[in-house]
Amino acid sequence: MLDAGKGQKTIQPGKGRLAHAPSDHPPVAEARVGVLLANLGTPDNYDYWSMRRYLSEFLSDKRVIDYPSWKWQPLLQLIILSKRPFSSGANYKLIWNHDKGESPLMTITKEQTAKMAAALSERYGDRVMVDFCMRYGNPSTEAKVREMVAAGCEKILFFPLYPHYAGATSATANDQFFRALMKEKRQPAVRTVPEYFEHPLYVEALAQSVERVWNGMEVKPDVLVASYHGMPKRYLMDGDPYHCQCQKTSRLLRERLGWGDEMIDTTFQSVFGPEEWLKPYTVEHVAELAKQGKERIAVIAPAFSADCIETLEEINGEIREAFEHAGGESFTYIPCLNAEDAHIAALAQVAMENLGGWLD
Repeated sequence: MLDAGKGQKTIQPGKGRLAHAPSDHPPVAEARVGVLLANLGTPDNYDYWSMRRYLSEFLSDKRVIDYPSWKWQPLLQLIILSKRPFSSGANYKLIWNHDKGESPLMTITKEQTAKMAAALSERYGDRVMVDFCMRYGNPSTEAKVREMVAAGCEKILFFPLYPHYAGATSATANDQFFRALMKEKRQPAVRTVPEYFEHPLYVEALAQSVERVWNGMEVKPDVLVASYHGMPKRYLMDGDPYHCQCQKTSRLLRERLGWGDEMIDTTFQSVFGPEEWLKPYTVEHVAELAKQGKERIAVIAPAFSADCIETLEEINGEIREAFEHAGGESFTYIPCLNAEDAHIAALAQVAMENLGGWLD
């Protein structure tokens, strides 16, 4: 808030009140810059109603399922959500962090946020506030924007934790952020972090995670499968750059590792619905590799910043089983970058580059 006489901030240190304001003026928080990390989301629990609430919000997002509401919502509410919460809940139960009473994605995102806060504090001190939100479920984007504004954040850097851009990930996270801003009486200045799939530190962190696994194995895998989350092929044809960015990530990773073209395959997982999705499908491709005599493979999921249901249950469960059922002997899953130091260093650098002019 401005001093009408001088046009600049005159908040008394530690007082939370403008120096020249009348005694009945509300307290004003010291100006800060917020960094709000955002991930997909997680159900609050794996019981039926928790799963139904989460899946309903997720699958009602027009960025995720763009069918007309009159056609999609009856199918979703009356058929899909009467059955899927049971199967999805059973899968979440298999990977649930029972000690903390939360999903692995929640646990990891909290760790990432704490490390990001420490990294940015080391450079900017208490001028920056770091927190996280989820696109679906809790903590909601709206609630965290409200907290940051109330804490004095007059500028907010919104950071979707997706290395690649996609309408169903980065764009819908930004949509929700903008909707939250619409409810603020005093809107902060904002920036959104773009995709960072080709940032040298991100590629380096990926490569180091592969090298740690490779160096620890006496007999190396025959091939590394880079499995990315899928999307309908129609989205690619409509201009979504996700597919191209995934292909480039695999190439950059292969070049950094110094491998030949035959050593990394790019595939797509998590197919949903009747239409054609990006191919090859991971679950089919790993089975074909086994039939071709590739007895040892490793799988990495570069599009995920944190391990979640799609990696811990789908890759390490369904996709592993498809490979072994087809005759494969050794299946190695390489975890997501999670809260690894190299990953945090990459995310912190991306954040600092996007904070330029605000804090430096």
